[in-house]
Amino acid sequence: MRNRMFMMLFSLLVALAMSAQSPKVRESNTSYAKEALQTYVESGRLAGAISVFYKDGVQETCCIGYADVAQKRPIRMDNVFMQCSQTKGFCGVTIAKLVEQGLLSLDDPVHKYLPEFKELWVEVQNKDGVRVLHKAKNVLTVRMVMNHTGGFPFEVSAKRRDVRGGGWSGGAPLRQVASIAAETPLGFEPGTRERYSNTGIDIGAAIVEVITGMKWEQYLKQEVLDPLGMKSTWFWPSDKQLKKKIELYQTQNNAPAVWVEENPWQQRPYNDSHVFASAGAGLWTNANDQLKFYKMLMNLGVGDNGVRILKEETVKELLAVTTRPQNMSGYSLGLYAPKQDNENGWFGHGGAWGTNCSVNWHKKELKLWVIQCSGGGQPWQKDVDKAAEKFFAQPFDSSAANAYTGRTK
Repeated sequence: MRNRMFMMLFSLLVALAMSAQSPKVRESNTSYAKEALQTYVESGRLAGAISVFYKDGVQETCCIGYADVAQKRPIRMDNVFMQCSQTKGFCGVTIAKLVEQGLLSLDDPVHKYLPEFKELWVEVQNKDGVRVLHKAKNVLTVRMVMNHTGGFPFEVSAKRRDVRGGGWSGGAPLRQVASIAAETPLGFEPGTRERYSNTGIDIGAAIVEVITGMKWEQYLKQEVLDPLGMKSTWFWPSDKQLKKKIELYQTQNNAPAVWVEENPWQQRPYNDSHVFASAGAGLWTNANDQLKFYKMLMNLGVGDNGVRILKEETVKELLAVTTRPQNMSGYSLGLYAPKQDNENGWFGHGGAWGTNCSVNWHKKELKLWVIQCSGGGQPWQKDVDKAAEKFFAQPFDSSAANAYTGRTK
């Protein structure tokens, strides 16, 4: 009984300590993003968008336009949307945690955990123009599947666009996706080129399942989502959440945007039992939750609530800078990242239909952009970029942010 009371008291003290560390975000009282986007919204070319600029505890939040034009439902920070490829960074964090704990090395062969990857085949074109297969010479590593240098296609047959329930909705369990990928010819020798692939990230998640003995999504929830308080982020949004989701609109040249159906090949309803967790592109979230995840990265592993998810060095070495060879573009573990660590280096990720978030840990800066827009480009992007420049050009007092993160630089 005494031990139980002690543990309850200890838990309460820890919670209070975490609460005390939580930063007090101060609104900037600026409206740079709103001023940049107002004309586009008034003309109907832009249905709605969310923009957040953050630096040193000061934040500009802009919610402008509609989540649903037909219903005249304003876009809000708590509206859910499928973040698609931004899910990759979440898988990157779970891999980084296992490396940090000594349970995994990025240079481990994938077949150490998934034996079906022991023998792989590469599809090449011979001198006569005939496509033939030859056995892969290079060993496929965990690093390669997580930074898109493994040679895998964007999707494999278990998640084809012509199969209802395939594609980004997660059309098969992760281990099945991995098994099919192991039998799929690679486009090049592992580690020699880059090819963006949901499949590779799914293989990384399957490795997490082998090491932890848990479903990847459950490990993600236990180690990342729950500790950060991301209660609106999951692979199966509730019916209540879906009623408030941000609708998808197609941009028209000098004309109002038009509503379009999201990926018609995806499983309906979105929270059906036939939808499986996809580490490459499956999470639903909202802007509030996205801020919690990316502020954790910006703060080198410490969440808004004071909970540490990763060590500083883990973020710096595995997520904030490329894990690819220097002759390739910058990409770390599921995140775009600079080739070299520098004070002007941003890392983060975008998702289909325009969502994007990136952070600079050196300057403690963050840019979040939420939009659901297909086709026609984003003519307003240059104006949003200029708005961000104006925001970050302001003088800031970093003392409060430093005290919160425990950082001195």
